[in-house]
Amino acid sequence: MILSGKEIKRRIGREIIIEPFDESRLNPNSYNLTLHNELLVYEDPVLDMKRKNGTRLLSIPEEGLLLEPHRLYLGRTCEYTKTEGFVPMLEGRSSTGRLGLFIHVTAGFGDVGFAGCWTLEIFCVQPVMIYPHVEICQIYYHDIQGDYEPYASGKYQGNREIQPSRMYLDFETKR
Repeated sequence: MILSGKEIKRRIGREIIIEPFDESRLNPNSYNLTLHNELLVYEDPVLDMKRKNGTRLLSIPEEGLLLEPHRLYLGRTCEYTKTEGFVPMLEGRSSTGRLGLFIHVTAGFGDVGFAGCWTLEIFCVQPVMIYPHVEICQIYYHDIQGDYEPYASGKYQGNREIQPSRMYLDFETKR
């Protein structure tokens, strides 16, 4: 079951935290999240799962930033979210998708108990201008059945910054 917008609103401040919350961004069954004014790009043309890959910070000016195809940009939501008892899911808005702009490669699925700003894996099929604080994606919530352990990994939990891949930590713990 997916929560309705009215149910999301009823649960704000309890099982669902969205900070800041703006009721005008509430949809029939989701809530629109906005793009922060910074992006990260990887510096190396070849990325290695076993090491921390270098990144460079880009600022999105008010007049916009042109994104190039065949390049991965990491962004983040302005909003901090926290969810207890529901599975948070993230998708691009249809208006964003109709511009050929994707906001996640594979990580649109959150874990019960996740708390933090969402890192967005942004890429485009043709050049597109983006702007800070635009409503770029939407969060929605599934219920969960059965006992569960809330997300507690230190890898991404509680973040308020853009998070590049930390997969290299998985290799370090397997040694």
